Amino acid sequence: MGDGLTYESYLDRFGRLTYRVVGTSMLPLLRQTRDLFIAEPKTEARCKVGDVALFRRPPDRYILHRVIAVNERDYTTLGDHCVRPEYGVTDADILAVMTGYVRNGKEHSVTERGYRLYTAFWLHTRGVRVFLFRVRFAAARAFRTIFPKKHA
Repeated sequence: MGDGLTYESYLDRFGRLTYRVVGTSMLPLLRQTRDLFIAEPKTEARCKVGDVALFRRPPDRYILHRVIAVNERDYTTLGDHCVRPEYGVTDADILAVMTGYVRNGKEHSVTERGYRLYTAFWLHTRGVRVFLFRVRFAAARAFRTIFPKKHA
């Protein structure tokens, strides 16, 4: 985060975090280095399916993924652009929940109709999208095997 602040200390100090997206796991919703996400500290309430949670994985890995299952003791999360879920994310791991994002200089809320439609679509088409991602990755791997790059 810079200035010696962690996400945890920043949220404790300011009560809200607006930060530039790092990584591609939340594409197409959040574009790396172009969009910002806005998050507020997690409350005592449990997350819901569709919430985007900022959580910590030891030692110092921070992940922003969507909750795809609420289990008795934990959650299963998945980035919108990922094929492998994260299992065992607990309430104690979750630092904050996304409340909005900034795209092209305009702030959007997770309560907006367009965002809610996107989330519903994304959740309901997850199986098809994961299958298509895997087909694409397998095709790319096969292509590289059949047509390896020639080094000059």
